[in-house]
Amino acid sequence: MLLALIKKEFLALMRDVHGLAALFAMPLMFIIVMSLALKDAYNPPLRTLSYALVNADTGTASAQLVELWRQRHGSALVMPADWQDALRKAELRYVLRLDEGLSAELAEPALPVKARIHFIAEPGMDASLYNTLRAELGELAGELKARLILEQADQKPVPGAGMGRLVEAERFDSKGPRPSSVQQNVPAWLVFGMFFVVAGMAGLFVQERSCGALARLYSLGVPRWLLLLSKALPYLVVNAVQAALMLAVGVWLMPHIGGDGLSLAGVSWPALCVVLLAIGCSAVGLALLLACLVRSHVQASTVGPVLNILMGAIGGIMVPQFAMPVFMQRLADVSPMHWGLEALLTVLLRGGGVSDALPWLARLGGFGLLAGGAAWLLLRRNRQ
Repeated sequence: MLLALIKKEFLALMRDVHGLAALFAMPLMFIIVMSLALKDAYNPPLRTLSYALVNADTGTASAQLVELWRQRHGSALVMPADWQDALRKAELRYVLRLDEGLSAELAEPALPVKARIHFIAEPGMDASLYNTLRAELGELAGELKARLILEQADQKPVPGAGMGRLVEAERFDSKGPRPSSVQQNVPAWLVFGMFFVVAGMAGLFVQERSCGALARLYSLGVPRWLLLLSKALPYLVVNAVQAALMLAVGVWLMPHIGGDGLSLAGVSWPALCVVLLAIGCSAVGLALLLACLVRSHVQASTVGPVLNILMGAIGGIMVPQFAMPVFMQRLADVSPMHWGLEALLTVLLRGGGVSDALPWLARLGGFGLLAGGAAWLLLRRNRQ
């Protein structure tokens, strides 16, 4: 009986070709568009930023600083007469002004007490890029000052030595790839796409109820739990196909259209499969609950997408959680999409296994069971 019911569900899915296509096309388009749009957010193109520079100092030290900056960021543009307007219009991303006396300040064996280097950014520059450039400018000036002081003391630095050697930075216990827009957006929109079955599943359920198909099944003695199971399993298969397709797009398609490739190096495949199954169970459980709550196809087609968008908006799908204010980061913890995203990032980005993703898996599995159980109780109580 279960196989016959599952076959019925697959036939119903196949009849709705447009709805089925949307389950795959919509998240794929988001993956491609958002990965390309946010590519530079994870690896800012510092060398391509347009800038102008004016050096009022005539000493050799300031000339050396200008040359070091040019080697890292390319040649400066000619300073326009109205450079303030150029900054306001973002025709220039930033301006560097080196004051007279900078060379003497760099050669002085004392800490500076007055600004000699002015970094002026255009109004729309984001904070991370602004802080990166400012820190790099301070690092170069500090390095140059240290070398000039050593020269005055007739000491030569050891080959390869530098202030950068003082700090060693690494990602602790990182087995996964480096963060990128693709590594963030493929898992994010994969989760969103898997939850998008909510509207379609609820709409199909309401349609069967309104045409009397459910009543006929009940009259044949089909248990309600078996009916719910027969509806859940086909959509879990749809979720599995969605996951395989979207991972394939990240790995093979994105590098050919100007994006970074999704790296699966070092990924625990058993852990990835368990995470995807837990996300699917959570999404299908929510879909069953919504199907038993709504009373019309219009309600299903309205409530489902709105619910998805809300969960995605607060769950870190549309905006990465690290970019949110603190209160929104706390609010994200109530979204099942956030649980799924964190579980996927644990496996895909942090190189974790099942044990590492267990807190998120427990939430996803518990939510799926509670939602499915609530759907069964509603179905029994209402005798739908």
